Amino acid sequence: MEIFLSKQCLSLSGMLSRGHGYFIVQRGKRFFSQRSKHKVPHDGHWRFIVLCAEMAKNRLHITDIKVGWLELQTALYEAKCFTASEMVRRNYADKGKANYDANDIINLKITFGL
Repeated sequence: MEIFLSKQCLSLSGMLSRGHGYFIVQRGKRFFSQRSKHKVPHDGHWRFIVLCAEMAKNRLHITDIKVGWLELQTALYEAKCFTASEMVRRNYADKGKANYDANDIINLKITFGL
């Protein structure tokens, strides 16, 4: 997942919150999520994606995120959100929706009550 920072935030790296098992790393001038080598809860990836999407909604540090369909589908499946996971797969197969932004993630969360 790629993370886009606001103009007020020059850099953001490390854990955003405990218990997700994911953190932010900088590669060049871009920022991405990375899985921890330590224990990661089964829904940690999904919760980290939602946290970043909610932060993007506030636009303080993060303005948007970009999550590929396969990463999102896998995160939902690992979190045992099978219906939402299948919908993401179908959106890619039927409509060619390859990427999801922060608004898409929040809509997905609301639609499926996640």
